[in-house]
Amino acid sequence: MLSIHFPHLPADRVARSRWGASWLSRGRPDHPPVVFVAKIDNAMRLVALDTLAERIGLKRGQGAAEARAMCPSLDVIAADPSADQAFLEALADWCDRYTPLVALDGTDGLFLDITGCAHLHGGEKALVSDVLSRLFSLGVEARATVSSSAGLSWAAARYGKVAVIAPDDADWVLAPLPVTALRLPAETAAALERVGLKEVGDLLEAPRAPLARRFGSFLLLRLDQARGLEDEPLSPRLPVPSFSSERRLAEPLQDEEYIVELTRHLAKDVRSSLERHGEGGRLFELLLFRVDGRVFRVRAHAAVPLNDADRIAALFRERLQAVHDDLDAGYGFEILRLAVIRSERLDPAQEDFSGVADESQPLAAFIDKVAARFGPDCLMQAALFESHLPERAGGFAPLRDVAAAMRPSALEGKAIPENRPLRIFAHPERVEATAEVPEGAPRSFNWRKTHYRVARAEGPERIAAEWWIDGEAHPTRDYFRVEDQEGRRFWLFREGLYGREVSTARWFMHGVFA
Repeated sequence: MLSIHFPHLPADRVARSRWGASWLSRGRPDHPPVVFVAKIDNAMRLVALDTLAERIGLKRGQGAAEARAMCPSLDVIAADPSADQAFLEALADWCDRYTPLVALDGTDGLFLDITGCAHLHGGEKALVSDVLSRLFSLGVEARATVSSSAGLSWAAARYGKVAVIAPDDADWVLAPLPVTALRLPAETAAALERVGLKEVGDLLEAPRAPLARRFGSFLLLRLDQARGLEDEPLSPRLPVPSFSSERRLAEPLQDEEYIVELTRHLAKDVRSSLERHGEGGRLFELLLFRVDGRVFRVRAHAAVPLNDADRIAALFRERLQAVHDDLDAGYGFEILRLAVIRSERLDPAQEDFSGVADESQPLAAFIDKVAARFGPDCLMQAALFESHLPERAGGFAPLRDVAAAMRPSALEGKAIPENRPLRIFAHPERVEATAEVPEGAPRSFNWRKTHYRVARAEGPERIAAEWWIDGEAHPTRDYFRVEDQEGRRFWLFREGLYGREVSTARWFMHGVFA
C-alpha cells in the first residue's frame, strides 16, 4: 500500500499557477511567505502555509493578525477548498499511471494499492522514487511510503523517513512516532499525551485491556491496522475496469489520427481478453496522459456489446472529433490506456449469405455514431414510468441500447384509457374557475385569456400526491372531465381539499381531449 502525502497542497497549487509547473526544480522565486486563511470560530486563522512560512515559525490555527505581526510582508490568500479538492482529484488521475486502485485520503493525501504493479516499475523503491521525482518536476512537494498496511504507510509518510517498510519492521518503524500517527481523533490523542503516552512505542508496551477501557476500542483498532494485524478496506475513487490495455510511448503523441490508430491496437489487445470471457464492452474509456501531468478521460458508449477493434476505434474517432476543442494535446501524450468500464455477455452470431450477422447491426452502428458525436442523450425513446401522476407516468428516455429500439415500444398495444385526454401538458397550466364548494365540478373557467362555460362535467377522480417525492404536505388533486357549450372537452383538476388541506383551492388545466 503506497501512501502519498502532500504537505503543502494549496501552496503548490498557487505556486504552479504563478510561477509555472517547474518552479520547484528552478527554485522558489524571491517572494514573501504564503499563507491561506479561513474564518474559524469568528476569527481569521491560518489553515495552510508554504515551506517558507513554516520556517519562520508560523503554525496552522494561528490568528491572521498575529501572523502579520510576525511577518508584515506576509502574502495572505483566502482558502479555496473546492480548488484544492479539484487539484487533489487531478493528482489522483495522474496516479492512475501506476495503478487503477487510487483512493483519496482526506484533503492532502492519496492511497495507491500497488499490489502486483511494483515489478512493472522496477520494484517498490524504484516506484516510490519515480513517483516523487515526477511530482517534483510537476511542482508538487510530496512524501511517500510503501508498506503492507495503509495505516503504517500513512504514519510513515507523514511522521517518518522510511520509503519502503518490510512487513517485519512495522513495530520498529512505529515505535518512535507520535500517537497522532495512528489517525486518532484529536481528543483521544490529547488524552493519551496527558497521561504520558506520547509515542506509539508506549502503546505497544502497555496492557491492551486498560487502554480499551480508558480510551475505547478504536485506539486498539487503529494500532492493529497500523501493525497490519487488522484489514482496512479502501474504496477506489473510480470503478476498476474489467479489462484494459495501455501503451507507454517513447515519444509524445499529438496527432489525432495516430491516437485513433493506437486505440485500434489497444482494442485488439482488449478483444483477446473479452473473447476469453465471452463478453463484449458496452462502455469504453480512453485515458490520455499528457506529459505535463494532465489526464483526459474520453468515454464512448456502445449500443450492443462490442469486441471488434475497428468498431471500437470508430467510436473514439467520433468522440475525439466531438471533443476536439476541449482536447488540448499540449506537448503530447505519453501514455494511452483503453479500459472497458462495463461489459455484457456476447453470444456469437453466424452470418447469413448477405454477410450480415444481425439485422440490428446497421441500427447499432447508427446509434453508436450519433451518440459518440452528439452525446449519449441525443436519441430519445418513448417510455412509461412507475408513477400514478399523469405528467410523470410517461415521457422520453435516452436510447442507449439497440435491443430497446428493436423491441416494440412500451406504448405500443397499450389502449388509451377513456378518461384520459389525447394530449397531456407536461406542466399543468393555471386557470381561474368557478365551482361549487367543497367538491363540485367547475361551472365556468378562464384559460389562456378565453372564457369557457361548462355544459357537462364528470368527476371527481381523486389522485393523491407521491409523498415519497413531493412530501407529505403536497396537496391532493381532484380531476374533472368537462365539456363546454361548443362541444370542446378539457381535463382540469382542483389542487387541495377544502377545509382539510387548503382554505382556497387552485384550478389547473392538464389536458385536452380533442
